[in-house]
Amino acid sequence: MSATQETGGITGTKDKDYNLIWFVEQCLSNALRLETYINDAERAGDTELADLFRRAQAESRKGAEQGKEHLRRRISA
Repeated sequence: MSATQETGGITGTKDKDYNLIWFVEQCLSNALRLETYINDAERAGDTELADLFRRAQAESRKGAEQGKEHLRRRISA
């Protein structure tokens, strides 16, 4: 099987769709994990690090929202 050929034989979901679902899940998971990191940094009094993690969390949320919008359009089509 070619690396450029879409499959879906195992999952029943085309690779590109599976990848989009995975991407959204990873963005959301990352946003949750970063909440722990933010709390750890705040507890240690490291506001610079907490701010870095907040910015990263915002980007993860942004990625999740963009991915969810793509999913909404594809599901309704």
